[in-house]
Amino acid sequence: MELLAAVIIYFCALFAISRWSAQKATNATFYRGERRSPWWMVAFGMIGASVSGITFVSVPGMVLTSAMTYLQLCMGFILGYLAIAFVLLPVYYRLNLTTIYGYLAQRLGPCSYSTGAWFFLLSKMAGAAVIFYVVCIILQQFAFQELGLPFGLTVVGLVALIWLYTHRGGIRTLVFTDVFQTVCLFSALILIIYNVMESMNLSLSDAISRIATDERSRVLVMDDWASPHNFWKQLLSGMFIVIVMTGLDQDMMQKNLTCQTLREAQKDMCTYGVAFLPANLLFLSLGVLLAQFFASQSMPLPDSGDRLLPLFVEQSGPTIGLLFTLGIVAASFSSADSALTSLTTCFCVDICHRPADEQLRRKVHVGMCALFVVSILIFHAANSTSLIDAIYTMVSYTYGPLLGLFAFGLFTRLQLRDRWVPFVAIASPLLCFAIEQAAKEQFGYHFGYELLLLNGMLTLCGLLLISLRPQA
Repeated sequence: MELLAAVIIYFCALFAISRWSAQKATNATFYRGERRSPWWMVAFGMIGASVSGITFVSVPGMVLTSAMTYLQLCMGFILGYLAIAFVLLPVYYRLNLTTIYGYLAQRLGPCSYSTGAWFFLLSKMAGAAVIFYVVCIILQQFAFQELGLPFGLTVVGLVALIWLYTHRGGIRTLVFTDVFQTVCLFSALILIIYNVMESMNLSLSDAISRIATDERSRVLVMDDWASPHNFWKQLLSGMFIVIVMTGLDQDMMQKNLTCQTLREAQKDMCTYGVAFLPANLLFLSLGVLLAQFFASQSMPLPDSGDRLLPLFVEQSGPTIGLLFTLGIVAASFSSADSALTSLTTCFCVDICHRPADEQLRRKVHVGMCALFVVSILIFHAANSTSLIDAIYTMVSYTYGPLLGLFAFGLFTRLQLRDRWVPFVAIASPLLCFAIEQAAKEQFGYHFGYELLLLNGMLTLCGLLLISLRPQA
């Protein structure tokens, strides 16, 4: 009952914020927040929005297999955020864009525009549904199963809650709710860390010393070029991951485009880009402490790192279960609500080309929520880990064509045979998949994050093949 009461209070707070922020809301409010968002508020909220429910569960467990080498990737993230701030944002603000794919229409043509928008819609719907599906499973286990609620009703109810607090204010509401959810997320994380320290009778200085001297706290891998955790591979991959999955993703950029000026948007981007490093250090530090806790209790570590934090929660009291659930809810809802808002924006603006039609926007928002529910229930019915892995793989492939399209537009003066762009965008991931399989079978080489770079490069090469001479 305490857990249910906490969840109810949490959503009452979201609805109160929504009601206040959505007064006199219009389409301009829903899509762009009327470009009045304080940069510091967007920056703080984006820290939490960048952390999904899966991140909350998985990152602490990474220390079991790869120590703290994930921080190398986070260092690359900082470089990526700087590139977005000083390369992409000036373009988006100069063109006064509602969605970032409008750049493709102005620079390359209508087919390129539609290709970029459809690739985003497909990849974001699939990726966001998978992430929210995993979170629904966790919430069902820890919160709703004991109430006798079936999984389908849980999913419908959770998605309906997202619709209720976003259907009027859209992105403007999310700027404010993200701040609240980020506070809840990191409060839960810090309190869980404190509880683990208390269970081991550690002071703050003792905990820092224990983490620093643990072999799982290794960050840099400079001595093994073949390792997927090599520093330079991780740094470069992290930079391009952020450029593509933030700078070329309407979901992640829509809040940043609500700042009043380019200067404020750049301050927002740089601030939360740097903050991403200490935020993930907290998650990884929790993982090290949990591993030490299990060892101190002579308990075996779980086979999967994803089970490290949930296993601790299962064996702890209701207070930890409450904090864990609160963290999961805050992380997952700040991701899912922005995904559904950006999908609605992209479909109305980029596909239907009717940004002023409020009736259409409302219908599309409901339709996206319904499709979200259906996707999650399909994953649950299949009950297959391989299906989820396949969806994640598909999502990683779909961002490559976006990288190639924007790179072509930004760094060349060439024009395209625009009608051929969809064929290049489809062929590139297929060719990338064939190369990946051949490398694995012939040379035993397993692609990691660099697969995104290969995919983008293949797309760029294909676009160069169908390009025209630059205009005079």
